[in-house]
Amino acid sequence: MTQQNADDALHRPLNQNDYKTLSLSALGGALEFYDFVIYVFFAAVLGQLFFPADMPDWLRQLQTFGIFAAGYLARPLGGIIIAHYGDKLGRKKMFTLSIFLMALPTLAMGLLPTYASIGIAAPLLLLLLRVLQGAAIGGEVPGAWVFVSEHVPGNKVGLAVGTLTAGLTFGILLGSLAAVVVNKLYTPADILASAWRYPFILGGIFGFFAVYLRRFLEETPIFQELHARKELADGLPLKPILQQHLGALATTMLLTWVLSAAIVVVILFTPTYLQKVHHIAPILASEANSLAIVSLTLGCIIFGWGCDRFGARSTMLIGFGGLLLTSMLFYGQLPGTPENLFYTYTLVGFFVGAVSTVPFVAVRAFPAAVRFSGLSFSYNVAYAIFGGLTPVVLTWWLTKDLQAPGHYVAALAVLGMLLAFTRHAGNKQTI
Repeated sequence: MTQQNADDALHRPLNQNDYKTLSLSALGGALEFYDFVIYVFFAAVLGQLFFPADMPDWLRQLQTFGIFAAGYLARPLGGIIIAHYGDKLGRKKMFTLSIFLMALPTLAMGLLPTYASIGIAAPLLLLLLRVLQGAAIGGEVPGAWVFVSEHVPGNKVGLAVGTLTAGLTFGILLGSLAAVVVNKLYTPADILASAWRYPFILGGIFGFFAVYLRRFLEETPIFQELHARKELADGLPLKPILQQHLGALATTMLLTWVLSAAIVVVILFTPTYLQKVHHIAPILASEANSLAIVSLTLGCIIFGWGCDRFGARSTMLIGFGGLLLTSMLFYGQLPGTPENLFYTYTLVGFFVGAVSTVPFVAVRAFPAAVRFSGLSFSYNVAYAIFGGLTPVVLTWWLTKDLQAPGHYVAALAVLGMLLAFTRHAGNKQTI
């Protein structure tokens, strides 16, 4: 490729194929992420159904979130395997496979017998299905970021990964809305009896629909060029990553810690926290959470665009600085009034959107030949450790400090601001 052609590829406007890729990728990601997160919105119900009735409530909740964490702990293995073949065989094939592997266990969860029917086998099967979900999502998220970033012009990477991340967070919104609808249409007794199953069954159907949608995507130009030049990584792509890209690994893992704190705590953990600690009605907590996710979805796109326009460093400082201030405001005023709950939760949700700066930095930190494997390994290992264990740690921490979620998010927002000064956050090279 000549220098002129490279410049044209960098600065060209988005075309019809780019918009198709972004829209189908974001929609498919939304449907898959719905499958992965629907569990947490029904955690309290699952705790009652899949564990003994005479178990103390705190222990039941701890074990329920322990199964939730298992999905995160399984992410590295699935992510490494899927990414390995993504760097060897192509992004598109693995991008489609990951969503198929998510749809099956989600549908099975909706059909699973409870503890009252099969005893201890119920939580064990729930754990197995959650592990399978984790393996699938381990390949989906980094694969999606790599896929869209390699399709668009170099000066639109931030918008691309921001839009994709917005799609993923829209999947969380779908899960939150499903919880709102179920809580509005059914009584608590009806939910325990059978209504809790409907969002999982619907998620399985969503997943198979997303598999169909991805048939219309094309392989990324960057992978096609690597394949044509025979420049794909030799052997295990993970080997050169561990030998030559430790700085990129460390930066991406720390940024993932920040991302996990924002998403897992503010968006996924907080609805249950509002109900259990501050005794806010489930429907009120779900409605406030839905508003926060709408705001988050918008924030992802704006902060992604900000990376293209102003650079990652400035955008991270503004975004994570805002997350620090708004998280202190939100958690500090609880339980407050319903109006304050809606306003402050929506505000902090917008600044959670600063997490779209994470994939912008991460996809540019690794060379194309090992990009999928490098991003997948660092992101999934970090998310397994920090994202998976966070609900368990916070459940224990709350016995000592009722403001634990706010303190945790604020501390990680400071870390995000510090990471803005790393070399990779200041990298101005295109992918």
